[in-house]
Amino acid sequence: MKKTSITINLDIEKLPEGWYLATSPDVQGLVAQEKTFEKVVATAKELSQTILELEKKEKRLHIPSRERVFYPVELSV
Repeated sequence: MKKTSITINLDIEKLPEGWYLATSPDVQGLVAQEKTFEKVVATAKELSQTILELEKKEKRLHIPSRERVFYPVELSV
């Protein structure tokens, strides 16, 4: 299966309890929560990779074309 490099945007919010919450307007269903910024980025990247690989396998992958940038993460799916 051919891999395509894309860049997604992560919306990362620091919660009042000190945890970081990551979602993405580009990857439907992505929600990651970790204690540090670095860990939430790594977890969100891993989850995004899994979600997009499943979408590609099911032929539902939509390459995002948004202009808004929160935090870019490059993936290979």
